[in-house]
Amino acid sequence: MTKKTIFPVSRVHEPLRVDVEIQNGQVVEATVGATLFRGFENMMIGRDPRDAALFTQRICGICSTAHAISAALALQQAFGVLPTPNGQHLINMIFAGDIIQNHIRHFYLLVIYDYVKGPNMPPYSPRPEGDYRLPQKLNEELITHTKEGMLKAMRAHEMLAIFGAKIPMQQTILVTGVTEQATADRISAYASILHELMEWVEKVHLYDVAVLADYYKDYYTIGSSKGNMISYGMFPQPITGRREYASGVMLAKGEVQALDINKISEDIKYSWYQGDTMQRPQEGTTIPDRNKADAYSWVKAPRYAGQAFEGGPLARAWLSGKYQRGTGVMDRIITRAQETLKICQLAEEWLAQLSPGGPTHTPYTSVMQGEGVGLTDAMRGGLGHWLRIKDGKIDHYQIVTPTTWTFSPRDNQGQRGPVEEALLGTPVANTEDLVEVGRVIRSFDPCFTCAVHMIDAPEIPTMII
Repeated sequence: MTKKTIFPVSRVHEPLRVDVEIQNGQVVEATVGATLFRGFENMMIGRDPRDAALFTQRICGICSTAHAISAALALQQAFGVLPTPNGQHLINMIFAGDIIQNHIRHFYLLVIYDYVKGPNMPPYSPRPEGDYRLPQKLNEELITHTKEGMLKAMRAHEMLAIFGAKIPMQQTILVTGVTEQATADRISAYASILHELMEWVEKVHLYDVAVLADYYKDYYTIGSSKGNMISYGMFPQPITGRREYASGVMLAKGEVQALDINKISEDIKYSWYQGDTMQRPQEGTTIPDRNKADAYSWVKAPRYAGQAFEGGPLARAWLSGKYQRGTGVMDRIITRAQETLKICQLAEEWLAQLSPGGPTHTPYTSVMQGEGVGLTDAMRGGLGHWLRIKDGKIDHYQIVTPTTWTFSPRDNQGQRGPVEEALLGTPVANTEDLVEVGRVIRSFDPCFTCAVHMIDAPEIPTMII
């Protein structure tokens, strides 16, 4: 039995520690722990509720728009208001830009170098030295595309900023819409970049993913999850609120069931927080306890009806019925790329539905008392904000992020989190170079700036994978 600790794992969002036990050439046990503590939920207490959309998006620069939208949805429920049609379309278009840049950046910055060998110089080195399968010509072609990919991710950010004012942390999303106007010149500028991105994703990005899938077919089975899938839905339509990506849950790749938000809870038995019982987010607390016995992560363990669930592009694809191949590493990579193109196409539809010069938001007032829940899928899965307002101020705020779902620790029933489960059975060719483990983990697109918020770096050897 060989035990290994990997810290950090990802090339960005580094505060992730993975401990694995390897026997007979495969992973037989895994624990996934976050070395940060979230503080944003506690920071929100006592603030004006209208601050929520701007404050909470500071949780993470890579997916900031998702937090603004989730907070705005919670406030819409608490205030009893809705966005204007133009406002809703613009919110969706801003969000689309952020998801597109995230998906492209994830592949060309965090994933591709696990499979494609770069030049023997920084930033391509140090690197693992084994299991690069692409012929030299294809390898060189994909390396060229990595540079294009980073530029296209930047272009998606520029597209977002046309209506979001800036990025990261856009500045225009309100409870009832967007402060920026849908003028003809802005619509034209957005459309120009969108068409550029759509063409590139279809011709280059999907091609690159297909190349990897062809040479790494074993990764359709490596890193497979149980097939428990969850989605809150994404991109509401004006007035009706019907979402372009529908909400739903699926247990073990079975029938799609309706989402019941009352079945969402968080377990903290193995998390560094006071208490050891399951808590619903509307009642949950975030009181750190670094000395808690048996705990190994700052991430809580979200559960739906007591079960661990995976979210993100793969879950959305399975729940829509448009993808049913598998739940492994390559399935996650493929569905993320396919979703990138789909969101480009949706943004094109919203552009056509805008009314130039029409109202993009309406005045609204806060309330003295109220409650709200804002659920939306984000880049990596389901994101939820639960808030309560008392005497005109925020009295309670809880956030359950996508990475909290997928990278959760065990719960009080001993049930592993989705990533811990997916790591079991992963083949390991070299215990000093756990590239296979890194591929599994990065296929989930970890983001620990979202999951937790205070650094606590252990003094352990670093293994680069």
